[in-house]
Amino acid sequence: MNEQQQTLWQFMSGQSDKLFSQTLQHVGLTFISLTLAIAVGLPLGILIARKRKLSGMVLGVAGILQTIPSIALLGFMIPVLGIGAKPAIVALLIYALLPIIRNTYTGIIGIDLHVKEAARAMGMSKSQVLLKVELPLAMPVILAGIRTATVINVGVATLASFIAAGGLGEFIFGGISLNNTNMILGGAIPAALLAIVLDALLSLVQKMDVRKLRKALYIFPVVILALGAFYALPSAYGSTLTAGFTPEFMGRQDGDLGLKSTYGLKIHTIVISDAVMYKAAYAKELDVISGYSTDGRLKAFDLRILKDDKNIFPPYFAAPIVRNEALKQFPELEKTLNLLSGKITDSVMTDLNYRTDYLHQQPEQVAKDFLISKGLYKTSKNGNRGTVRIGSKIFGEQYILAEIYSMLIKGYTDYNVSTKTGLGGTKICFDALVNNQIDFYPEYTGTGLLVLLQPDPIIAKEMARDKEKTYRYVSAEFEKRFKIKWLKPIGFNNSYALMMRRKQSTALNVNTITDLKNYLDKN
Repeated sequence: MNEQQQTLWQFMSGQSDKLFSQTLQHVGLTFISLTLAIAVGLPLGILIARKRKLSGMVLGVAGILQTIPSIALLGFMIPVLGIGAKPAIVALLIYALLPIIRNTYTGIIGIDLHVKEAARAMGMSKSQVLLKVELPLAMPVILAGIRTATVINVGVATLASFIAAGGLGEFIFGGISLNNTNMILGGAIPAALLAIVLDALLSLVQKMDVRKLRKALYIFPVVILALGAFYALPSAYGSTLTAGFTPEFMGRQDGDLGLKSTYGLKIHTIVISDAVMYKAAYAKELDVISGYSTDGRLKAFDLRILKDDKNIFPPYFAAPIVRNEALKQFPELEKTLNLLSGKITDSVMTDLNYRTDYLHQQPEQVAKDFLISKGLYKTSKNGNRGTVRIGSKIFGEQYILAEIYSMLIKGYTDYNVSTKTGLGGTKICFDALVNNQIDFYPEYTGTGLLVLLQPDPIIAKEMARDKEKTYRYVSAEFEKRFKIKWLKPIGFNNSYALMMRRKQSTALNVNTITDLKNYLDKN
C-alpha cells in the first residue's frame, strides 16, 4: 500500500509500536535535559540575583548559546561526545538554560524588598529567606521559564535523530527524504501534541497557591526523573553488532524493509544522519552502515561494501531532471547538460567525492579541475539571456554536480546561473522542481522509481533488475505525470550499499549481506 492509498490514521496504526517507542525516547530526551538544565540554571539564576554585577555576563553567554543553530550545535558536540544521547542531551540543556536562568533571576529580584526585610527581621538566615520566602514567591515566574524551556526542548529534540539519539525526528526526516507526507505528520503531530500537553500541565502547576505549590515541588523532581527514564526503556537489544541507517534508508523497500523481507536481517539499528554516519563507523561506534557506493569516505575510512547477493538495491544512475518549460525557455540547456553524459564513471565519482568529503577541497575547485581534465572547461561568458536555477540535495556529490553544471552553462551558453544547493532530501528537491522554484537538479533512477513514482511492487521489482528498463520507465512516467524530462545519464551508479570497516569485515569473514545475516544468527 503506497502513500496515496494509505490514510494518516492507517499509517500511524501500522507504525504504532515504533511511534510509541520514539515518543518515549522523545519524552526521555526532553526531561533528562530539562532536569540538568534546572540543576544548572536555577543556582545560576539565584547567584546573579545575589550578585547582580554578574547578571549581564551570565545572561549574555546564555543568550549567545541560544542563538547557535541547532544543527551546528549538535555538530560541535560530536567530536567531543560522539553520537547518541550524550551530545543531544547537552545541546538540549544549553537551549533550556536561558529561560530558566532569566526567569529565576527576574522572579527573585521582583520580590518586594519589604518582604525580604521583614523575613530578616524575624531572624531568618540567608538560606531560610531563600528557601521559605524568595523561591516560593518567585516560583510562578520560575515555572514560566521551565514551561518555555520544555516547549523549546520538545521542538529541538526532533533534531536528535540526526546523531542517532532517537525520538520523533526519525519519522519527520524520514518522511521528508521519502516524499511521504504521512510519515512527516506521524512524527510532527505527536511532537506538537506533546509540547501542548506538557505546557498545559506545567500551566496548572504554575497556577497553584503557595501551599499546594510547595507540596508539588517535592514530587516535581521525581516526576521529571521518571519521565527522563523513559529514554532507557526502548533500548533492550539482542544483536551483537550495531547498524546505523539514515532516515530515508529505514523507510525504503530497497533499504531496511528489503533487508528484513528478502534477507531476514535482524540487527540492532539506530537512525543517524549520513553526515555523521561514516565517522561513527570509523570511530567504531557503529559496525554496519547504509552508505553510497560512490562515496569518497569509502576510501577515506577504509570501508568495504558488502556484496548485495540477493539484489535488493536497484541501479541508481545519475542524470539531470529538467522541467519541460525550462527546456523551452532555455533552448541550449539540454545540449549543454548532456556534455557531461557518460563522462563520470563510478571510480571517478568516488575520487571526486573523496576530495570534498575527506580532503575538504571546495566543490567549485573539484568541479573546475574535473572539467579541465576532460577538456570541457570554458571561461564564463557572463551571459544575460536569463537565469537557470540549479538545485541539489544536501550531500557532497550533489554539490559537485551542481558546480559542474553551473560552469558548463556559464561557459557554453549566454545564460546566467543561480544555484540553490543543500535543499535537503528528495521530497524538498522534487517539490522545488515541480513548483517552479528550480529548473533542474541531479536525480537517481532508483530514487525516481521507488520514491517518486512508487509503482506496484511487482513492477518495481521487474524494472529494478535492469538499468536500461529503469531509465526508460522513469523517463516515460515523469514525462507523462510531471512534464519533467530525464536527460542522458551522467555515467556512474551511486546505489545504496551496506558497509563495514575493512578490518572488521575480514576478521568476521563477512563479505556479503548473507554472510552478515548468518553471522548475526549464530551470535
